Amino acid sequence: MGFNNTNDTNPFGYVDEHRIAQALPEAMQQTYSWMGLGLLLTAVVAWFSQGLLISVLQAFPYAMFVAFGIELAIVWWLSARIMTLQPEIALAGFLGYAAINGFTMAFVFLVYELGSVGLVFGITVVMFGTMSLVGYTTKTDLSSWGSYLMMGVIGVIAASIGNFWLQSPMVHWVVSYAGVAIFLGLTIYDTQKIKNMTIWALKTGDEQNLRRVGVRGALSLYLDFINLFLFLLRILGRRR
Repeated sequence: MGFNNTNDTNPFGYVDEHRIAQALPEAMQQTYSWMGLGLLLTAVVAWFSQGLLISVLQAFPYAMFVAFGIELAIVWWLSARIMTLQPEIALAGFLGYAAINGFTMAFVFLVYELGSVGLVFGITVVMFGTMSLVGYTTKTDLSSWGSYLMMGVIGVIAASIGNFWLQSPMVHWVVSYAGVAIFLGLTIYDTQKIKNMTIWALKTGDEQNLRRVGVRGALSLYLDFINLFLFLLRILGRRR
């Protein structure tokens, strides 16, 4: 991720504690607002895309793999460029991704009972909110977590792909519980990272950087929430 300092007259200048204390809640509020909007957009698109998804899968059985590939490419591009884009373009990119993800998330309503989806969503909200609060309040530096958590994500993805052909119940459950643990950890890590990025943005003296941080944070926490929800659904969800 490239953090470009756009204020050459005062690069990484001093920011008093009062300004930081004022800016952090505002940045988190903006982050959660955009994240919530992204989740709402995903849910609405998912609900109304059920019939379309069935039609697409009937015509192209491997369409989900193509869709996931497109989503990964979009996330990679946004993550790499979001701190250099105009805030409005970055936000449009994030919401566009949330809408595309809604199409693939339609399978949730097709596979799982609606009441089960609601219950798991509520559990996800509680667990996510608790871990995000831990990340916001902890004084421990969690920067060293990043590489380990990303290795865990890669491992879970690889194991999930492999188990698509193996169909091992044991691997399914191990991956599901590992996924929950990893994305709970990422929620803590990413929340603290948003705090650090906000302080960085304040030191650059560029208000647009603060807005970019809000969108970047929304994307990170959105991904944490969605993946946590999906892994919990694998464990607790009741299939139709």
